[in-house]
Amino acid sequence: MTATQERPTDARPTDAGVAQRLAEALRPFVRGDLPVRLRAWDGSETGPAEAPLVELRSPDAIRRLLWHPGELGAAQAYVTGELEVHHDLDEALTHVWAVAAERGLSGVRPSPAAFARALRTAVDVGAVGRPPRTPDSQAQVKGRLHSKLRDRRAISHHYDLSNEFYSLILEPQMAYSCGYHTSDDPAYTVEDAQRDKLDLVCTKLGLEPGMRFLDVGCGWGSLSLHAAEHFGAQVVGVTIAAEQKKFIDARIAERGLEDRVEIRLQDYREVPEAHGRGAGPFDAVGSLEMGEHVGERNYGTYAQVLHDAVRPGGRVLVQQMSRAGGRQGHPGGGPFIESFIAPDMTMRPVGETVAFLERGGLEVRDVHAMREHYVKTVAGWLENFERNLDRLTELTSEEVVRVWRLYLVGGAMAFRDGRMGVDQILMVRPGAAHTLPAVRHS
Repeated sequence: MTATQERPTDARPTDAGVAQRLAEALRPFVRGDLPVRLRAWDGSETGPAEAPLVELRSPDAIRRLLWHPGELGAAQAYVTGELEVHHDLDEALTHVWAVAAERGLSGVRPSPAAFARALRTAVDVGAVGRPPRTPDSQAQVKGRLHSKLRDRRAISHHYDLSNEFYSLILEPQMAYSCGYHTSDDPAYTVEDAQRDKLDLVCTKLGLEPGMRFLDVGCGWGSLSLHAAEHFGAQVVGVTIAAEQKKFIDARIAERGLEDRVEIRLQDYREVPEAHGRGAGPFDAVGSLEMGEHVGERNYGTYAQVLHDAVRPGGRVLVQQMSRAGGRQGHPGGGPFIESFIAPDMTMRPVGETVAFLERGGLEVRDVHAMREHYVKTVAGWLENFERNLDRLTELTSEEVVRVWRLYLVGGAMAFRDGRMGVDQILMVRPGAAHTLPAVRHS
């Protein structure tokens, strides 16, 4: 998946090379030998012959780690090509995670002397200096956190790469959220899983012909179009990504759905139907993987909008990612995702999200965990990504392609290993009888 499948055959070190000096300096930090085979820019190598080969092509790779220790510095070095993984990226990262867990590296506290020796080595190999230039692909979002202007800029960074770019990674529905995989048949595709997910959402919401449905954060319109075409709903979808609206409007025209689907370039806080007094005008409201982008302070407002937009007794479904086991100092998906993919993203344990929604006045009726489904969904996206690699590079750059490979591989690992989750939360607005069945059949 990344560069070559090269593996060394000789584990003997080259005397006094950069690789050996770095490995020795890092021993207190990794509690022993390096977990990878390391090749440095001077051609020297060290480390286990059978381990994944990691190449440092420039002293800037070390310099980035000195200025941004941990995940962010490593990600910067990888996306710029200063660091290369000469092996399957998933297997290499999985190996490093496993060794880190086995050695308990999250609790390592090297001595001041160890830090001093490591810094002296970095100076000797020419890796100390001013911080390298920030990668072009790293987000530079300014303004007050989660102001409407900053939110538009953050969304634009991620979603406005181009509609063609996303069409080469996603499936024809352009559903950029976790699918629902109902079959293990090899012929079953991510397109099938997204169709089954859209059916599941519309069924949970009880959509019927003529019902008014609000799709908050509608993306490229997969749910809005599906609800109108297959369930006969009258749909309003809102997005703040201009490229997405253009895409959906074209599909609405192609399918002759102008009388059933309206897409607005509108912030969720600006939906006028959610600011009236009394009952909301919509029979149902859905929001798929948009709540992660509203921020901690604004989540109460988001929950209130969902509540106020739907009529009493009407259903609301939120599909949202979670960060299981606490935030570990990062409210979003981690330093890499927050810096390169989704600026200002906020995730939390699912129980905290449920509490927010309940405080917004909604009655939670069901929480459906779908973590394992995301592993399969991302696997399908990654297959599309690798198949269309040349065109994706033409549309963007080698650096952006490296960002996306790391994003897809790392995301699948996080869901596989339980560091992240995703759930469908089904709710109703109190104040009138709802039509949810009293007995579940699945």
